[in-house]
Amino acid sequence: MSGAPGRPSRVTVVEVGPRDGLQNEKSIVGAAVKADLIRRRAGAGLPVVEAGAFVSPARVPQMADTAEVLALLEPRPAVSLPVLVPNRRGLEAALEAGAREIALFVSASEGFSQRNIACSRAESLARLSDVAALARSSRVAMRGYVSCVIACPYDGPQDPAATVEMVKGLVDLGCGEISLGDTIGVGTADSVRRVIDRVARHLPRDRIAMHFHDTYGQAVANVLASLEEGIAVFDSSVAGLGGCPFAVGATGNLATEDLLFLLDGLGIETGVDLAEVVRIGTWISGQLGRANASRAGRALAAAAGGQTGSGPMAKG
Repeated sequence: MSGAPGRPSRVTVVEVGPRDGLQNEKSIVGAAVKADLIRRRAGAGLPVVEAGAFVSPARVPQMADTAEVLALLEPRPAVSLPVLVPNRRGLEAALEAGAREIALFVSASEGFSQRNIACSRAESLARLSDVAALARSSRVAMRGYVSCVIACPYDGPQDPAATVEMVKGLVDLGCGEISLGDTIGVGTADSVRRVIDRVARHLPRDRIAMHFHDTYGQAVANVLASLEEGIAVFDSSVAGLGGCPFAVGATGNLATEDLLFLLDGLGIETGVDLAEVVRIGTWISGQLGRANASRAGRALAAAAGGQTGSGPMAKG
């Protein structure tokens, strides 16, 4: 696309495994394991680790102990620990738990908004106005998520103009960085470029992040397309954990190991220790009793003589 500045020399990796990853796993791990996962991710050099969500425990039981998780974590001035909040009640709980950064979410799709949070896109922004006001008065940093920027499981392909509209709404609320989510993982390089091009006409590229799901195996290709559009912030999940519990078929996030393997190969700096991330991916997969969904993670673990994280022997 015209106007793209080219590949960045450094990328920020936002680890969403402890929230977006674990919230869609069938197994529920305890607060101590979640806190350990966050510590390990921070220790591997991840500058941002999404620590949980203050959402309805009836809808997302995996996140019911987020306050307990935060209480178990020691302060790390160099590491950001944002939490997702859907409403004022969630923000009040987050503030009581000591959270200093939050994430707000909306959808580019009407159908997804109605089925996810039972309101229209416009209503979702209106509902967040008092949340954002309280966050600003409490000096809490805000990040925004826009889901279904490529396509929706209910409405089909999305017009980039709908994404732009929601991005503008989040910026008006005070969100500094906006993460654009391919929630069901159907995006390909050209569709990703088109969305970035449209959003970048209204928001600087250094405030745009990309959030890919790997449902159709396109996440790494979409990262490369985004890099060529000058994007330098990417969300990813250790071992490819999770997905979206409200979108059928969204089977997993872009694995942090796969993202780092690409970036290392391109000579792009991240400050993250890939070998340590691989070890963490093996460990958390064992804790969950599931296979490690990261291709790079499995290959690198095998090359190092480690377990693949697919069974009890991987537990540590």
